This record gives sequence, structure tokens and C-alpha cells, in this order.
Amino acid sequence: MDATTVLALGSIIAAAVVMAIGAVGAAIGEARIGAAGLDALARQPDESPSITRNQFVALAMVESTAIFCLVIALVLLFANPLIGGA
Repeated sequence: MDATTVLALGSIIAAAVVMAIGAVGAAIGEARIGAAGLDALARQPDESPSITRNQFVALAMVESTAIFCLVIALVLLFANPLIGGA
């Protein structure tokens, strides 16, 4: 195998690992935020607008990490400068 093939294979494996860790981490984080939000709503239903607003902000922040992982994986797969320059 030449160097380009090894780099391409490494990029594919790295992209898969990045997406797996990013997806699992985001899923666990979103599940915990959802559980905490439901617990807070059950304890204080009068604060529903504030809890819901804060919950959506937290969910957006957690989801952004998964999107960053997706961007890194796409760069590794389609715009990898090491493969194109080798």
C-alpha cells in the first residue's frame, strides 16, 4: 500500500470515530438535559416558560458539538489536504 491509500484509510477510520464519539456524547448530553428539564417542570410547573427556554438553549449548545464533529468528519472525508497533496 502506498502512502495515499494509508492516509485515506486513516481518514475514513478517524471520521468514523469522530462521528461515533460526537453522536454518543451529544445523545447522552441531550438525554440528561431532557430529564433534568422534565424534573424541573414537575417540581415547579409555574416556571415553565423559563425552564423551557433555558432547556432549549442548553440543547442547542450540546447539539452544536455534534455538528462540529460532523464538520470535522466531512473535512476528513472530502477536503483532506493530506490526501490531495500526497
